[in-house]
Amino acid sequence: MRQPNKIYGPGGVMRGCGRASRQRKKKHGSVVRSVSLSHQHQCVRLLRFLHQRGLTPTLLRPAVFSGTHTRTFNSVVHTCHVCASLVSPDTGRGLQAVRNVKPGQLLISLPQSCLLTTSTVMDSYLGQYIKSWKTRPSPLLVLCVFLVCERHRGEYSDWFPYMDILPATYSCPAYFSDDVMALLPSGVQRRALEQREAVRELHSSNQDLFQTLQPLLSHPAADVLTYEALRWAWCSVNTRSVFMPQPSNEFLHGQDVYALAPFLDFLNHQPDVQVKAGFNPSTKCYEIRSVCGTQRFQQAFINYGSHDNQRLLLEYGFVAPGNPHSVVYVDTETLRQVLRGDRSLEQKMKFLREKNFHNNLTISSEGPSWRLMTTLRLMSLPQTQYHQWGAVLRGQAVDEEADLWSVRTAMTLCERLLLNTLRALHQISRLLQQGEELKEQLQVVESLRVEEKCILGSCLESLRQSLGDASVSSNQRDTNYAS
Repeated sequence: MRQPNKIYGPGGVMRGCGRASRQRKKKHGSVVRSVSLSHQHQCVRLLRFLHQRGLTPTLLRPAVFSGTHTRTFNSVVHTCHVCASLVSPDTGRGLQAVRNVKPGQLLISLPQSCLLTTSTVMDSYLGQYIKSWKTRPSPLLVLCVFLVCERHRGEYSDWFPYMDILPATYSCPAYFSDDVMALLPSGVQRRALEQREAVRELHSSNQDLFQTLQPLLSHPAADVLTYEALRWAWCSVNTRSVFMPQPSNEFLHGQDVYALAPFLDFLNHQPDVQVKAGFNPSTKCYEIRSVCGTQRFQQAFINYGSHDNQRLLLEYGFVAPGNPHSVVYVDTETLRQVLRGDRSLEQKMKFLREKNFHNNLTISSEGPSWRLMTTLRLMSLPQTQYHQWGAVLRGQAVDEEADLWSVRTAMTLCERLLLNTLRALHQISRLLQQGEELKEQLQVVESLRVEEKCILGSCLESLRQSLGDASVSSNQRDTNYAS
């Protein structure tokens, strides 16, 4: 479980909103269309519910955004911006500016009475039951149980307008089938399985607490507080909550910083957008201000943080096309496969673990990270030069031959990862043709894999250029020496 997202949290953004950002958007070339949802019954009812709780008119209205796109996986793409046109630019439901929003202008101000927190739950009909539990529950569990109970109550729920507009399912890994899990990169797959197991454990370890709620339910507690229901609630909190510390409560255990924010949670993520956001104690409202402004009828975005696409998929269930923060991770197993001929490999791997240097080995569209190349430079040294290993990790250069070996090995890593990505894309394409059942899950994994394909292709091009430059430089030295 991630920390409640600071998606609307202070600062939030890595990239600016000037000419370069606008040019990137033009280069992506997507045509995005919008359809207003202002008159949809569910949205009307939600806004009426929020206005009754103090929400004032905003500059935003709900809309559905869709775009045109194509997919092609037959060739390696060498520039990351191409990914944006390969993957659907659709964001689905979002918020549209009804008039021009000026830089620094308030986008939305959601009163505290509209926020769903543990204080909301403890003040509700559930409060007395939770206070009687012998084991103090986590704030996360309390919110999940409340969501399940409110959905069970249907139209009798005080929060029904919000319950009714929440997604019925999510594209988070907790929902993934085993077939879809198998198509994820190994590191993401491991964390996705951990996520799924965490939800199962949350459900199985709290059966006794669920049974105490039977007087509140019109069906057996086991039939209401099911694993599937708790998974839905867990994903609702994990993907939609904002960071908002709550007062300490003697009946709860653990950090309490979750707040569900109806309407505000329609706002979608874009990596190069800046907002200022947080709870304003003076106005008692959760406020979001646009740093750059938004043009009339355009979608208003926020920034969930400088996350790469693997983290976005794990935490939110989507991938951002052309994400400038995205990288491909090189896991230790792939490293072992490429370097299996090195007799001192295990000793070097042990050395890397002891120095905490075996994680976060990454590849970007611009090339391998310094950390990965430093690891490969260490791998280039024979065991007899053990005394130099530490110095290499601190940045000491190696000789030219070892440096070239490191570049060639990085290319081999890229090629192996790219082959794995292409195989996964072929399998995804095959499964998508078999039916609609897993379509949403497959498409989000497909998006991740396409982005990785772009990154790896671009990195390979960069490494080939590097080897070419090194070869030219070497030939020039040989010529000078001969003359």
